[in-house]
Amino acid sequence: MKSSKPAFWVSGDWNAFFGFGTNILVNLLVLTGLLRFVLKMPDDLIFGRILPATGLMLCLSTLYYAWLTWRLAERTGRDDVCALPSGISVPHMFVVVFVIMLPIALKTGDPVRGWEAGLTWVFIQSFVLMAGGFVAPLIRRITPRAALLGTLAGVSIAFISLRPALEMYMTPVIGIPCFAIILAGWFGGVRYFKGMPAGLVAIAVGTAIAWGSTALGLGYGGMSLDKLSHSFTNFGFSLPMPAIAHVFSGFEFLGVILVTAIPFGIYDLVEAIDNVESAAVAGDSFPTTRVLTADGVVSLIGCLMGNPFINAVYIGHPGWKAMGGRIGYSAATGVVVILLAWLGILSVILAVIPVVAISPILLYIGMLIGAQAFQESPRNHAPAIILALVPHVAAWGKLQIDNALGAAGTNAMAVGLDKLGQTGILYQGLGLLGGGAILGGLVFAAMAAYLIDRQFLKAAAFALAGAALTFFGFIHGEAIGVGQSPAIAASYLIVAAILAGCATRAGAGASRSEASTEHEALGEPAGI
Repeated sequence: MKSSKPAFWVSGDWNAFFGFGTNILVNLLVLTGLLRFVLKMPDDLIFGRILPATGLMLCLSTLYYAWLTWRLAERTGRDDVCALPSGISVPHMFVVVFVIMLPIALKTGDPVRGWEAGLTWVFIQSFVLMAGGFVAPLIRRITPRAALLGTLAGVSIAFISLRPALEMYMTPVIGIPCFAIILAGWFGGVRYFKGMPAGLVAIAVGTAIAWGSTALGLGYGGMSLDKLSHSFTNFGFSLPMPAIAHVFSGFEFLGVILVTAIPFGIYDLVEAIDNVESAAVAGDSFPTTRVLTADGVVSLIGCLMGNPFINAVYIGHPGWKAMGGRIGYSAATGVVVILLAWLGILSVILAVIPVVAISPILLYIGMLIGAQAFQESPRNHAPAIILALVPHVAAWGKLQIDNALGAAGTNAMAVGLDKLGQTGILYQGLGLLGGGAILGGLVFAAMAAYLIDRQFLKAAAFALAGAALTFFGFIHGEAIGVGQSPAIAASYLIVAAILAGCATRAGAGASRSEASTEHEALGEPAGI
């Protein structure tokens, strides 16, 4: 074991810094676009209040995980420990915008009220995370790895990989070459000019193509000098200001908020467990309770300062570690993010770099996480992993339908479920299967993995958990309450009874087999 202090920065941190930094950057750019173009919030609120608070939260989070990694490296004497990546939860970004903030902003005619509801949403979720941190180690201990990593792969495919892949093919002249550069550098081992990180090379090439096409009048990437010039109006130094009064103003909409805040708080809980498990598989074991408590605390600080987005440990630790990332990349990202947010530089970046040049990095991370579920789980558990993916595909499909109908000024109920069914869209099935997808996928995969291993009682226990979660609306439903989706809850109970019966028969069969073996050893006929 080494006695020297851990190295804060190694050469591999450059790769991870540009990769993880661009991951955070693209999320911030998307977030800013949602605030400006979907919620129609004024720039002074976005760049003067929300983004400074978001930058503070992200900086606190990345610095904390750098410190936690330093402590782990110091305690173990290892020089290959990689910090957990963290940032704004991407699925929640869209949920809080489209399910909470937008409906309330439209209903009241005031985007500020939508912002306040978002703050309250994060406030409640923060406490769910902090409380859940104390039961998370137990969940991690009793759940098969295929279930933890499988449902994480589902999130990765549906909510991390698909959007950037679609963006790449919408602007293929930029997206596909950038993706090839990343694959060649991070999978193929290609070294670029003077060791420049592949992520930085991809962004530079994508930006050059975008501006070159603009000069030729082709306009790939949507760049323009007018947009660039206007972006400088948001320059300025803005410190985050307390928004406690706004947080409590949002309690007016508590009934609407609780429907999603508690289930998604539990979603965060399970997602964090999955990501800690993913890091452990890659060789770095972090304390689950500390991770979840930290996410809750920094999210609470962020919302009290005006940030309506939850913090979460990110998918992707194995990817950043494979690039050579250790401790410094996390801390450096936090410092850069806070400068970008507090100085209003994000507005300029949004006008300089095409988002499609950054999207391939997210697809790369999605590839790694999906692969890890199969590579690090027992080979015979592969069917369980596939089962874990299914609820996420359903949730993604429902989200696409809801967003499309919402853009047309209608919804599924107004169109009619029968009419949708006639076109092959089983909307109700998507909602039931995809409700609480991360928990649903975990329950499905855990049952399947234990059945594959012939551990019928453990599979029955997860079926009982599925019944309870369904009955109270945490999975297979859209609202928390008593007696939600009773038919599905009853079906889980029936499955639990069947599996308990299988366990009894399997036990009896094992006893008969042992008895037969003993009689045969004594020269007696079997069955006596």
